[in-house]
Amino acid sequence: MKVARFHAPGDIRLEDAPMPEGDLVIRVVNCSTCGTDDKIYRHGHHHIRPPRVMGHEIAGEVVGTGERVQVIAAIPCGVCADCRRGRMTVCQNQESMGYHHDGGFAEYMAIPGKVVAVSGVNRIPGNVSFAEASVAEPLACVLNGQELAGVGEGDDVVVMGAGPIGCLHVRLARARGAARVFLVDVNPARLAMASGLVHPDAAVDGDAEEQLLKLTGGRGADVVITAAASGAAQESAVRMAARRGRVSFFGGLPKDNPIASIDSNLVHYRELTIVGANGSSPSHNAAALELIASGAVPVADLITHRLPLDRVLDAIDLVARGAAIKVTIEPGS
Repeated sequence: MKVARFHAPGDIRLEDAPMPEGDLVIRVVNCSTCGTDDKIYRHGHHHIRPPRVMGHEIAGEVVGTGERVQVIAAIPCGVCADCRRGRMTVCQNQESMGYHHDGGFAEYMAIPGKVVAVSGVNRIPGNVSFAEASVAEPLACVLNGQELAGVGEGDDVVVMGAGPIGCLHVRLARARGAARVFLVDVNPARLAMASGLVHPDAAVDGDAEEQLLKLTGGRGADVVITAAASGAAQESAVRMAARRGRVSFFGGLPKDNPIASIDSNLVHYRELTIVGANGSSPSHNAAALELIASGAVPVADLITHRLPLDRVLDAIDLVARGAAIKVTIEPGS
């Protein structure tokens, strides 16, 4: 079979590999890409010991049965103190597909027993395509973030970042009953592309703070989500939040520049809540599939590019340039 292996920063190779062995092997039908794949390609990752098959947004069919399944990316241990308390997203022993284990940029993939042990293999509903199912993983992360930030009925929500994650945040916020959702991005072309798909109540590419205050009658937003790896966005998010507002630091910052300067008095006097968001749990993945299947969060139109495995570098380039919303790899095409 063919696989796309990461060997070193700037070095991903399409290679021949033996068929994987294991109790559960799938034929990968779709493995979608994300910004993390670009980061790994450019800089590597401390959890990856090359060579490693990348890809963590995985959907395929079980060899031998044909069962259609979606596979989690983040694998909690299920037994540590945090896992036992239901906090699987912050499991200290967490492993990940495409990092610790070979991922989905391959024609076939073995599913580790650790994934099965935490109910990390989800049956794909009949009305959901493999490509849509592969988007369940990022949607699961978005769901975790919005649960932590308490997005709900009547909220004004600001989403900073118009990439695929930002688009999913817009749609999920609507599904959770938000009154208005505003989308912000510093890239006008990407903002226009995303807005044409998810139709926020307003798209903002200029002075976001000034425009958002006008849009909310000077009050600010109930929830501000930073779906971008930007310290400036985090600092601005605090200033845009209404009294008793919630701010979600959804996008992590670069390892070499992880410090943001937050106006602590705004947090204090406005009684703001700032929450982090780190990945998703197996239950979030199952819930995300149901949101897609029910139509509450459509994702098919967010998949703007479908490429074969031998064009994985083209896929990563599209992601890096912000020239696509969601790019999916179809290894069998």
